[in-house]
Amino acid sequence: MNQPTKLPSRSVVIVGGGLTAALVARQLTVQGVQTLVLERGTDRRDSAADRLPSQRDELRWAVHQGLMQDWSVQPYSLRHGRDEPSYPIRWMSAFLPGEGLGGAASHWNGHCWRWSRYDPVLRSHLEARYGKQAIPADMPLADWGVTYERLEPYHDLFEKLFGISGQAGNLRGRKLPGGNPFEAPRQHPYPQPPLQSLEAGLMFAEAAQRLGYHPFPQPGANSSGAYLNPDGQRLGACQYCGHCERFVCEAQAKATPELLLYPVLMKRPGFELRLRAHVLGVTYDAAARRVSGVRYVDLRDGREYEQPADVVVLGAFTMTNTRLLLLDRIGKPYDAAETSGVVGRNFCYQTCSGVELFFERRWINPFLAAGSTGTVIDDLNNDNFDHTGLGFLGGGSISTTVYNGRPIGSRLLPEGTPRWGTAWKAANARWYAHSLLLSAQGSCYPHRENFLDLDPDYTDAYGQPLLRMTFDFRDNELRMSEWVTRKMGEIAQSMLPDHMSAVEGIKPPFDTRVYQTTHVTGGTPMGTDPAHSVVSPHLQHWDAQNLFVVGASVYPHNSGYNPTGPLAALALRLGDELVDYTRRPRWLG
Repeated sequence: MNQPTKLPSRSVVIVGGGLTAALVARQLTVQGVQTLVLERGTDRRDSAADRLPSQRDELRWAVHQGLMQDWSVQPYSLRHGRDEPSYPIRWMSAFLPGEGLGGAASHWNGHCWRWSRYDPVLRSHLEARYGKQAIPADMPLADWGVTYERLEPYHDLFEKLFGISGQAGNLRGRKLPGGNPFEAPRQHPYPQPPLQSLEAGLMFAEAAQRLGYHPFPQPGANSSGAYLNPDGQRLGACQYCGHCERFVCEAQAKATPELLLYPVLMKRPGFELRLRAHVLGVTYDAAARRVSGVRYVDLRDGREYEQPADVVVLGAFTMTNTRLLLLDRIGKPYDAAETSGVVGRNFCYQTCSGVELFFERRWINPFLAAGSTGTVIDDLNNDNFDHTGLGFLGGGSISTTVYNGRPIGSRLLPEGTPRWGTAWKAANARWYAHSLLLSAQGSCYPHRENFLDLDPDYTDAYGQPLLRMTFDFRDNELRMSEWVTRKMGEIAQSMLPDHMSAVEGIKPPFDTRVYQTTHVTGGTPMGTDPAHSVVSPHLQHWDAQNLFVVGASVYPHNSGYNPTGPLAALALRLGDELVDYTRRPRWLG
C-alpha cells in the first residue's frame, strides 16, 4: 500500500466543515491564527439545492436525503443490548447527519435554545434538590466543569451572529411577559423579534394558558426580518415557505454557517477550506500524549494524504468525533461490562412523542410556516417541576410543530383511515388544512448500557469498522415519556378536537426507520474527572495535549432542547482559548 503524501504543516486543523468548525475558525482567524478546515462534502451554494424550482424538490432533498450523509459509503450499525447481534443500518431515518459545507446546520429547522441554567451542573443540581440516592446507579450523569454564566457571553454572541428571532423571558433576572419564564438569565434580548404565530400556535397557547402553563414563541434562526449581523453578513426576511428542515434556504432567511460564517472566513488571511476531504484518522503518539496531524482521502483524486498540524480539533458530528478517537485508540474505549473506559460512553438521543389533532371547523394552513413557527411550553421540561415521587428524572418541552405542509411527508390522518384508494385521497383533502401535531421533545439521560464502539464485523467503503450504537430507551426515559405525554394529552383534549390520536409515550425498541430528531449527543463527554470523561472542561483531550473535541459529542447528557445553542457557545469559547494555546501550548487548567 502506498504511503500517504505528506503535506506542509498547519497551525490548527479542524475536522468537519459545519457549524462548530466555522465558529472555532472565526475566533482563531480574527487573531491571525492559521486554520485549515477539512470537509468531506461539497459546497452547495449556487447549486440545485439553493435555487428555485429545484430547491422545492421534496422528493430529492427530504425523502431521498440529498443533503445527508451517504449511507452507502458510511453507515452505522445497531443493537439494542450487549446480548444481541448488531446489524448495519443501510438507510438511516431516525437522525440525519449532514454532508457538505455547513453540515447538519445547513438543513436544520432553526430551533435555537440556551439550555437550563442548571444543565451544565446537572448532577450537582439534582443531588442538592433530591439527594444522591435519587440518581440511579446506572445513570452516569456528570457536571460539565463549566457554568452557564461562563458561557452566557458566547450564547449572546452566537445569537447576534445568527440573528436569532425570539422573545426574552428572563432579562438579567427580570421575568418578561410573553417569553419563557424558565430560561436562564440573559444579558440582552434576542436580536430579532419572534416569528409570526400560526393559528395552531394560537390555539395551543390558549389551551395551555387555561391549564396554568406558560406558552411562548419558539426561538429560531429563521429571520423574522431583514438583518445585518456583527460581521456584516445579511439575512433576508423569512417567507414562511415551509422548506427549512432538510432544505437549504433559497431566500437566505435561515441562519446557516455557509451563509453567515464561511464567506467571512474565506476572506481572512491564513484560512483554508478543503472540500471532498474524508478524514480517516488522527495520528497519535501515546507516549508523548500528543497528536501530529490527520490522515485523509481526497475524494477528487482518490489519494491519501497526511496533514501535519500543531493542533487538531475534532469538530464533526457526534458520531464522527467518537469514531475517530476509537479508530486510533486515543483514550480508553468504554467497556459497559466493566463500566470502565471513557470513549463512547454517555451516548444519548432524545425521547419524543406526539398527539395528532383534527378540527372540522378550524382552518390550519400548514404550508405557510417556517422551521421555528412553533409555540412552546417549558413547564414540564428537564427539572422545571418537582420530580419527588414520580420515579424518573428529566422531562420535555411541549409544542405545536406545524412547520411545513409539504405534500409527501405532511399528511396527518385520523386513526382508521384507509391506507390507500379513494377514501384515503378524500381523507387527505378533508384534513390537510384541519390538523396539527402536538409534540414532546424529551430529555435523554445517560445509561451505562447505551454507548458507542467499533463494530467487530462490519466495515465501511474505506475498510474501516462501522461505528456501532448500543442503544435503547431505558426505564427512566420510558417513565418520563409516559408522564409528559399524558400531560400533553390533557392539553390536546382541552383544545376540543373532533378527533385525536392515542396518547402514548415512546415505546421500545429504538427504531432507526422513524425520524425523531438529529440531536444525538455524547461519546466524548466533557468533565473534570479523566476516569469518567474524554475531554476536560476546556475540551482538551485528557490523553493528548494538542487535541481538542467540540460538538454535541461532549455533552454528558441530552436535555429536552436542541443542542445547537450550547454547542455554539462552547465552540466560540474554544476558539478564544485556542488563540492563547497556540501561542503558549500547555495543559489548560
